[in-house]
Amino acid sequence: MKSHPDSPPIPSDTDQTQPRHEMHNRWPQAESVEDFRHNLAAVQARINSACLRAGRDPAEVRLLPVSKTIDEAHIRLAHRAGCTMLGENKVQEAWSKSQAMADLTDLKWSVIGHLQTNKAKRVARFASEFQALDSLHTAQALDRHLQAEGRSLDVFVQVNTSNEQSKYGLSPHDVAAFMQDIQGLDTLRIRGLMTLAEFSSDADRVRACFVRLRTLRDRLGDARELALSMGMSGDFEIAIEEGASVVRVGQAIFGARSLPDDHFWPTEK
Repeated sequence: MKSHPDSPPIPSDTDQTQPRHEMHNRWPQAESVEDFRHNLAAVQARINSACLRAGRDPAEVRLLPVSKTIDEAHIRLAHRAGCTMLGENKVQEAWSKSQAMADLTDLKWSVIGHLQTNKAKRVARFASEFQALDSLHTAQALDRHLQAEGRSLDVFVQVNTSNEQSKYGLSPHDVAAFMQDIQGLDTLRIRGLMTLAEFSSDADRVRACFVRLRTLRDRLGDARELALSMGMSGDFEIAIEEGASVVRVGQAIFGARSLPDDHFWPTEK
């Protein structure tokens, strides 16, 4: 494995944390358990530094490794390095991996990508968490299938904080009413809000997306304790500075994909 990029220095009061999207084709590939341990430690160091800048306790931030496009052999190495919950964008891919690695009884799966209602039955069977809930129809389908399975599911409501037409998620103005609508669906445990920031090298534009999610959470009154899932390999430090409690990190742990994160986001709904 090539040397991992150094963690960025803690900025002075006049500096601003910058996105690291230019790293998308430079994160070193993890090919052994030790590689994964090294990468996980480097990511944790970045989390710790961001928390220090923000005056936060690193224990408040959960790291969710994202294994989309990663094969079973490398996932097994990551599991041996300590990854016991993995995020996946595509339901079919996540389902196939969960079945292939059913022998890893402590390995759990978080579905973090858009869910078509006709795939809700599958999510209800295996997922421990769903982070992209933005439709009442989908929520009702999940609840129905979860009842049939005798299970419950942790969910995050996805919010489109960048106002980009290419992204899924509720408008911030619609979130309060949506959360009222799904309160009666007892199998769904509402754990927080999730967003994808604008894919930009402009730190102000990225940060604004995270500020909008935190501000929305704070406006929800009794829901103030909701977690905030925001930030990926290139921008999670900014997200932590703005209150993230879950960061979704793939490439900085597993290694660079051939295409950047925004390639995997929908170009049209």
